[in-house]
Amino acid sequence: MFVDRQAELAFLNAVLERKRPTAAQFILLYGRRRVGKTVLLRHWAEQAAIPHTYWAAEKEPAALQRRKLFARLLGVEPARAASFDSWADAWQAIAAFLGDRRHLLILDEFTYAVEADPAMLSSLQHAWDQQFKDAQAILVLCGSHVHAMEALQSRQSPLFGRLTGQWWLQPLPFAALRAFLPQWSAEERVAAYAVAGGVPAYLEWLDPDLSPGDNIQRVILAPGSMWVAEPAFLLYDEVREPATYLAILKAIGAGNHSLSEIADAALVGKPHLSAYLARLQELRLVERRLPATVPPAARRLARSGRYHLSDPYFRFYFRFIAPNQDELAYRPEAVLPRIREGLRAFVGQTAFEELCRQWVADQKRATQGRAGRLPLAIQEVGSHWSRAVQADVAAVDWAGRAILLGECKWGAEPVDRAMIRELLEVRTPKVLRELPDGGAIDGGATDGGGWRVHHVFFARAGYTEAARAEAAAAGVELVDLARLDAEL
Repeated sequence: MFVDRQAELAFLNAVLERKRPTAAQFILLYGRRRVGKTVLLRHWAEQAAIPHTYWAAEKEPAALQRRKLFARLLGVEPARAASFDSWADAWQAIAAFLGDRRHLLILDEFTYAVEADPAMLSSLQHAWDQQFKDAQAILVLCGSHVHAMEALQSRQSPLFGRLTGQWWLQPLPFAALRAFLPQWSAEERVAAYAVAGGVPAYLEWLDPDLSPGDNIQRVILAPGSMWVAEPAFLLYDEVREPATYLAILKAIGAGNHSLSEIADAALVGKPHLSAYLARLQELRLVERRLPATVPPAARRLARSGRYHLSDPYFRFYFRFIAPNQDELAYRPEAVLPRIREGLRAFVGQTAFEELCRQWVADQKRATQGRAGRLPLAIQEVGSHWSRAVQADVAAVDWAGRAILLGECKWGAEPVDRAMIRELLEVRTPKVLRELPDGGAIDGGATDGGGWRVHHVFFARAGYTEAARAEAAAAGVELVDLARLDAEL
């Protein structure tokens, strides 16, 4: 299934029209496994008005890789294609075959070819400099090993300075879940987003004809399910010492977010833990979050950072599946009640809060005329936490000395007046006292040296009439699930 990807297709289609620095183009497209790179590239290539060749490297000897690539270019079986002693010879033959014709050449799983013969990179560099650059070919390198693909752009890489474009393919946005789960309600799609995120392959594993609960029972927890095997598969393909990385991910998934907590839970010393966490951040599996209220100049040295799993599927797996792995093999029915018991809070604390922050970020980028545009120029969107107070949503306009504070409620009951007042009268003053030159609010304004404050409240189940009246009097923006779903 091909869904969304308008921005990516616009980028790739623009590549076809480029004439500078030459008509030839050298593009890098990368992203985590199962995010849809191959589907995107093949869809684009099939829509392009020029001939194309798609080749995916496999884990096999370099000589066989070269022969298969050339055979794919010729459109023949590998047994009928020439063999090459080196990649330099292969590139020379490929360039001679293409000549000055416009042709799209996609090299998928590129890092497998580099692993089989590291000399491939330098030979590709020479081929680009001496033959491809002044011809008509469009070369696209694609791969799932994020760190290795990003290393191709570094100064140490033979390809440094040669690439004419790059795109990091990210998971699909929440709005795309409608295409995968057309019959599901907004509440059910938020739950699906908490479990699978926007990774197309994971969304296709779900059965749209079943409820979320039945999917957990009959798809996710089914014997032999890829949902259970996936994390180990991804890690073993990316890192050495996967057991240590798994221990760290389990620690974070269990609710340990500071360095000390993770070190104690995973039994990894702090000096080594930082290196492991850095690698997990490179793989986009872990992120270090700071309160949005930390000033820009202080962010680099701030010590209030917390480590979180950045991938929704990994969050779900390490929260519910990894701790129960032993029982899944012989008594999966015992695991299901535990998941059902904790799923509502999990969805609210992860996917719903993130989507609320995404709504704020979208308002920041809102096009002219879109409803709900916020009256501040936001530089940072996130949350706020300290020993004294926590705010689910915090967005700061440092230049204009304005802040937006918000709360997210995933409960089954409508938000009442007391919750609105608690945000206004309890949380907000505590947050303001922790801001540079914070001051007390007064009807949405502050004292001369303080901050302007705006409020927004997000609720799955909506609001009581008393809560709406309180919000209207105080200028609090109210967003229910229907509006959040529609505007995202």
